[in-house]
Amino acid sequence: MTTETAYTFEEMEPQYNLRARRPDYDDAVVPDWIARSMAFQARSPGKLDLEYGSGQRERLDFFPACAPGSPILIYFHGGYWQRGDKSVYSFLAEPFVGNGVSVALVNYDLCPSVRISQITPQARRAVAWIRRNAEKLGGSPDKIHVMGHSAGGHITAMLMATDWASVGDDLPRDLIKSGIPISGLFELEPLRFSSINDGVRMDAVEAASESPMNHPPSTDAPQLIVCGGAETDEFKRQSDDYADACATASRIIERYTVPDCDHFDELNALAKEDSVFFRKVLQLIKKG
Repeated sequence: MTTETAYTFEEMEPQYNLRARRPDYDDAVVPDWIARSMAFQARSPGKLDLEYGSGQRERLDFFPACAPGSPILIYFHGGYWQRGDKSVYSFLAEPFVGNGVSVALVNYDLCPSVRISQITPQARRAVAWIRRNAEKLGGSPDKIHVMGHSAGGHITAMLMATDWASVGDDLPRDLIKSGIPISGLFELEPLRFSSINDGVRMDAVEAASESPMNHPPSTDAPQLIVCGGAETDEFKRQSDDYADACATASRIIERYTVPDCDHFDELNALAKEDSVFFRKVLQLIKKG
């Protein structure tokens, strides 16, 4: 449930304004990701800008593994629901594709042109489209896994709580075989007391209705809840609270800390085939 704590801007701003903590974000972090992603796109038989809906940003990139019927990992980017693009994150697909996992990277509409409450339904449409077209794409409709970073972690958690029968009669309850939210946002009320909310424009009602902490998972699919060791205390708390809330005797929840990594460097760790982080995700997918 959402907390009754009276948050203040002075407390929450340094906890959630992460770009202010990385002055090299625009000049080094993102350009490096883009260069690595463009290089992978150039040598991959991926399919870019596939339409999963009629909206301008309802597009996804799909990078197939060599073997047909492979597991499919669906990735939702971060950016506090206000910025970001799938094309920046193709580099994350490379190690998974090389290990027999197809990867879909999804775009979605951004605030303030839409409300945050409109983004989760869009993500559901993307997942449903991928399942319905999985065999044509080269993957398995019965081996779908979802991952997201930051705002994408929020989307991941909301997808884990989805009643898929309400999305489509052809969709099974256990459509998603595992979830991997990375530095996810599971309680949105604290964000209202930061500059992040300037573009998102949440009120208390929307923050509560869109918080995964108020929407438990709909199945017992396992989850790997990830947060960097150098993240802020609030991000660590959010991951801890969500992991504690989701774990049951029948639902396996693992809480993993990426050593020495902040909000951005944890993605670099994920892209390394020899990292513990990557191996954990790959093992979870291969089990599903």
